[in-house]
Amino acid sequence: MARIRTAKDVSRKEVIIKAAAKLFHEKGYKAASMRDLAVKVGVEAASLYNHIRSKAELLHDICFDVANIFNAHINDVETSGKPPLEKFETLLRFHIRQMLENFEEVYVSDREWRYLADPYLSNFQNQRRNYRKRFAAIIEQGIESGVINKIDASTAVLIVLHAVSGIESWHRSTHKISGEILEENMMTILIDGLKK
Repeated sequence: MARIRTAKDVSRKEVIIKAAAKLFHEKGYKAASMRDLAVKVGVEAASLYNHIRSKAELLHDICFDVANIFNAHINDVETSGKPPLEKFETLLRFHIRQMLENFEEVYVSDREWRYLADPYLSNFQNQRRNYRKRFAAIIEQGIESGVINKIDASTAVLIVLHAVSGIESWHRSTHKISGEILEENMMTILIDGLKK
């Protein structure tokens, strides 16, 4: 029987989670099967259960791993002592880079989370809401300090996050600019739109 191949310092479960994120992105969580995942990993479907309990566990791990990364980063940004506009720029760059470098995981976390089962679904929704409020609070600090235009901060967060989510199209494009140029273009467009 084939074994799951791993790189140094990577567990078999991590290999499975990475493959699951790719599969859930390609087919959607609902349509993806454990048999599909086994083919992607190169083992029998039964072998997967030596490392994971279910497809639902994989979705949970992907969503909450991504949420933990974003929450840890915003914690660092909030306590950095940087001025508001710099905090906003730091958050925006982080979002863009996550979409460039960890695309499948971020995509699944952003689009397929609705298939989580409670109590995880409610917990994840609360984390999303709280994250957006914290992001909006940074914009509000910028408005109060006079460096960001007077706008509705919550709407600004939604617009920015949807713009970053649109990087999915860049991944699908056959004729695309480099990730570095994409990042700088997005920074120019989104930051200049906020600056007073």
